[in-house]
Amino acid sequence: MQSSMSLSLSLSSPLPTKANSSTPRSIRFCGLRREALVSNLTHRHRPVPPQRIQRSRVQVSCASTSSSNGSSASVKGGFDYDLIIIGAGVGGHGAALHAVEKGLKTAIIEGDVVGGTCVNRGCVPSKALLAVSGRMRELHDEHHMKSLGLQVSSAGYDRQAVADHANNLASKIRSNLTNSMKALGVDILTGVGTIVGPQKVRYGKAGFPEKEVTARDIIIATGSTPFVPNGIEIDGKTVFTSDHALKMEWVPDWLAIVGSGYIGLEFSDVYTALGSEVTFIEALDQLMPGFDPEIGKLAQRILINPRKIDYHTGVFAKKITPAKDGKPVQIELIDAKSKEPTETIEVDAALIATGRAPFTKGLGLENINVATQRGFVPVDERMRVLDANGELVPHVYCIGDANGKLMLAHAASAQGISVVEQLTGRDHVLNHLSIPAACFTHPEISMVGLTEPQAREKGEKEGFEISVVKTSFKANTKALAENEGDGLAKMIYRPDTGEILGVHILGLHAADLIHEASNAIALGTKVQDIKFAVHAHPTLSEVLDELFKAAKVNTGVSVNEPVAV
Repeated sequence: MQSSMSLSLSLSSPLPTKANSSTPRSIRFCGLRREALVSNLTHRHRPVPPQRIQRSRVQVSCASTSSSNGSSASVKGGFDYDLIIIGAGVGGHGAALHAVEKGLKTAIIEGDVVGGTCVNRGCVPSKALLAVSGRMRELHDEHHMKSLGLQVSSAGYDRQAVADHANNLASKIRSNLTNSMKALGVDILTGVGTIVGPQKVRYGKAGFPEKEVTARDIIIATGSTPFVPNGIEIDGKTVFTSDHALKMEWVPDWLAIVGSGYIGLEFSDVYTALGSEVTFIEALDQLMPGFDPEIGKLAQRILINPRKIDYHTGVFAKKITPAKDGKPVQIELIDAKSKEPTETIEVDAALIATGRAPFTKGLGLENINVATQRGFVPVDERMRVLDANGELVPHVYCIGDANGKLMLAHAASAQGISVVEQLTGRDHVLNHLSIPAACFTHPEISMVGLTEPQAREKGEKEGFEISVVKTSFKANTKALAENEGDGLAKMIYRPDTGEILGVHILGLHAADLIHEASNAIALGTKVQDIKFAVHAHPTLSEVLDELFKAAKVNTGVSVNEPVAV
């Protein structure tokens, strides 16, 4: 799920300069240059055995006789399937489609509905609500409309129609995902999946007999659920999570949002646009703690201060009691450090946006000697599951929120595709630092790679300098034409090599702009090379064009001088 992203990227291991001798020779790196392997490649866990890769190649050759409707050929080795995926969210869907493309006979097990959190309770319906809030915010901005020469009468909204828009979008996308898998020959097995032994899964639902199926390989893709801290009582009406909020059953006059990360920030955008007053409750000393600090400060100036939002930082919500018997919601606050009571506030409703927890209970992990870590399934850099002793569990992989590496829907899909590449003979390592993220407020925030503090910490540890360049949306013609000049783009890079370490954007369509930087990091493109890319004028993409051109690289050739070819 997009808005449930975790930005905890480990900086403890340096990037070696060349592959360890144990690295498979056929390895393919997604988003990594060969001379910049991730540190985990020299981990104590063994690489993919050559015989495993060879077996996969033979298997694909056998499966290449798939029929035109996408159904795979018979599976060799007496298994029901080449691949079983537990969970049909965005990660499972991406893995299933890629597996069929590679000729694997594939089944996906889903106990709820296809699409998982992202489609049904996350990214998709929340974007529908944010589309509404964006238009409402613009129509209510009289100064902005007059500056464009427009006159608009008072704007209103139909709450049920807004809720229906979100629900209808989720239904449409869910149907599209289901139809795409069926059309390609993926078997959709309904029920809760449980691993009962090596290469064996049981599935079923209440009131129906359970069935067992076998597969050469298994992918766990069960996703996550909203995390609710102890002491908070959820009634789904006045104290609720993002799952409930997306139904838009009512718009409270005064809403407390516990947590000021992606989820909380996006919902503050929705509710304030629809008329609510919002109070943030944040345990850390600053709002938006997961963002680059400079971007966070600017976001507070643009997205928090001008709106009907106040906040309490450095406090925990120790206890939240739903509204009942004519009394409002009660929130007891304590100091985050001393744990002493500070005050009690009363509001109409409280949205709990404290992140998400992996959905891994009932998977039968104990049957393959796997112990979760804070609920997450432990995996190596290739998404291979590790047992309680830190050893690889043969034929079992885990992708997406359930492994906790990067809690984003598109990260789950990328991990699933990476696993399928491995299963079909092309070893594949995903560079998580090249995966972008976005917060779909108005204006948007996006980022990829390291924050400035993370980059400085890495530079100090590994012995290199970092540089930072910035450009403003106020200098961009397209942004000025839209009267949307508030915004900043920032790049952190190595001046000695030109390596891009991180890019952060706050401004109009930031979520779309970030991908040029993301692809540059994934492909290992240096600043001194990408600055020659041509951007159409006038477009918002020129914000990044100016950003790249502003960088100074000490490679002996000025970044502003053309290189002879």
